[in-house]
Amino acid sequence: MRRLIAASVARRIALKKMGVGALALAAPMQVLAAVADAGKPLAKTRRIVSVGGALTEIVYALDAQAELVGVDTTSLFPATAQKLPQVGYARTLSSEGLLSLAPTQLIATEEAGPTTVLRQVRDAGVSVAVLNANNKFEGVLERVKQVGQLTGRVEPASRLAQTLQKQWDGALASAQQRRQSPAHAPVRVLFILAHAPNQVMVGGRETGADAMLAYAGAVNVMGGQGGFAGYKPLTPEAVIAARPDVVLVTDQGLKASGGLEGILKLPGLEQTPAGRKHRIVSLEAMLLLGFGPRMPQALTELDAAFAKAMAT
Repeated sequence: MRRLIAASVARRIALKKMGVGALALAAPMQVLAAVADAGKPLAKTRRIVSVGGALTEIVYALDAQAELVGVDTTSLFPATAQKLPQVGYARTLSSEGLLSLAPTQLIATEEAGPTTVLRQVRDAGVSVAVLNANNKFEGVLERVKQVGQLTGRVEPASRLAQTLQKQWDGALASAQQRRQSPAHAPVRVLFILAHAPNQVMVGGRETGADAMLAYAGAVNVMGGQGGFAGYKPLTPEAVIAARPDVVLVTDQGLKASGGLEGILKLPGLEQTPAGRKHRIVSLEAMLLLGFGPRMPQALTELDAAFAKAMAT
């Protein structure tokens, strides 16, 4: 009997030290479970910082937004993402700003930087995943699957990729059908990036704008033979010589330039078919250039906008 009492007391003392003494008398099975769990390491809560608006959209599309603790300034969609702590512009990150959010995972594309900052964050023990920026639809599917792996949502990512593929096939077929119409000639488009009044650029080959124009069956007037790669400052001579039918800008660029009138006042534009007929098309920047889950929607809206503009 004394041995039983001693054993009981010893067990109570041990359980008290583990903080589960009260459970010992009331629920023996719960005590055993508590003792077993006490020896297991606690699961590490995933804390994600997403650098890149399209990547943030993917995180939301995979229903992993509860694990987001920070985003960059290009993370504009969905609107709730704008309420999260911001770490600055993707290309000018700071290690202090990133680490202050105590992340366990940083997800970014290869456009993020500086590289020294990413290295400092990695050296601090944070897992850093730099994904390919590949401005093609196939790149979107690849990033969806990669973010699915990083967030532990492989199956949802696979389902999302299948859904996006179906949406993309439909959008692409619609755009191709319009192009095959005898009355539809390829639209000659000039893309202008004008997010700052003193930094008005035009887009050539190997840009996101060029890729979207190609999907829509339009001609990038700065990207073909005799064109250039990347972005270059707008010059009136080049704009006039390009003879664009339509000028494409982002909603943000349109606003920064003072609206439609401001765009039409850009050097040389009034002397082009697009300028004379006021054919200006604008789409939200991340929708048009983000190459995220809304890419099928972007192609559909772009194709429809070109058709409407050319009807004027």
